[in-house]
Amino acid sequence: MIPMVDLKKQFQEIKDEVFNVLTSILESSQYVLGPKVSEFEKKIADYYGVKEAIGVASCTDALHLSMDALGIGEGDEVITTPFTFFATVEAILYTGATPVFVDIEGDTLNMDVNRIEVNITKKTKAILPVHLFGHPADMRKILNIAGKRRLKVIEDCAQSFGAEVDGRKVGSFGDAGCFSFYPSKNLGGYGDGGMIILNNSKVAETIRELRNHGSRGSYRHKRIGFNSRLDEIQAGILLVKLMRIDEYNRKRRQNAAIYNNLLSDKIRCPAEKEGAYHVFHQYTILSPKRDEIQQRLKENGISSVIYYPLPLHLQRALKFLGYRRGDFPVAEKAAREVLSLPIYPELEESKIVKIAEIIRNAV
Repeated sequence: MIPMVDLKKQFQEIKDEVFNVLTSILESSQYVLGPKVSEFEKKIADYYGVKEAIGVASCTDALHLSMDALGIGEGDEVITTPFTFFATVEAILYTGATPVFVDIEGDTLNMDVNRIEVNITKKTKAILPVHLFGHPADMRKILNIAGKRRLKVIEDCAQSFGAEVDGRKVGSFGDAGCFSFYPSKNLGGYGDGGMIILNNSKVAETIRELRNHGSRGSYRHKRIGFNSRLDEIQAGILLVKLMRIDEYNRKRRQNAAIYNNLLSDKIRCPAEKEGAYHVFHQYTILSPKRDEIQQRLKENGISSVIYYPLPLHLQRALKFLGYRRGDFPVAEKAAREVLSLPIYPELEESKIVKIAEIIRNAV
């Protein structure tokens, strides 16, 4: 079996360091908002070149708390993509705001920035781009639109740790950048975890209160908050992996290049636009023969996943938004054709060759 990601193999390479940091945490008996969380927050801020980094329980919470702290709420609209994980729109709805979808680009599968301005209304408060599968959204144009219209920008970086636009890391462009440390992510822990990065210290102070029941401590509560804290054990594990993230991403890119070389004459391989540094959280192909390819891979013991089989505007839970089939044809076409293949730093070239051969035969 070739899995989508092999966390066991990665663990074998770092287990001594992981056990050492876990032992130190257990001996300290500090498990919530302890020194490892503070150290990890500082190193993330340094890595991204921002003033503030705040550990939270998940990327869903990171998006929610960021929008809450930035004043987005009831009656507001937030422009985003219909082709992403459900958490993106959940976080908008948690604030009381309404998600407004725009269709996607056919190559990167990110939000089509040329469709944003026609969807801006008097209620529009923010733009929420998603750097899907590890490829950066067009942040230059998004910031230009946001600047002219005085809109907030919250970046969903759940799948894009380390991705760049013109040498600048995504997450550092907008008013807030939100990250996931789910185990399968490029930088993943051994449970849930998230992070918010930003440069506005006043907003950061609000987020720190929101993540801890509306309090900075001493049982004095300035606001109604939430329980959303990155725990000490996850921070310790992530510190071990953070030292290797650039190498992990380099190997992902190397494996993607091998796939491209073997498949680009047969199917649509992932795009990488000029100036973009794609970190390939997923290696996602597009083909009208997607289902046949997936079946052939399954028969040969190779994992593959469809991210995502149904765009958000067609999800039953979001029917109340009033969208219909045909509203976003590019996203709907992508949902019929996308297939993500195994890609992780430890994936051997021989396995990529095997996967590619099966796909070539299938098409």
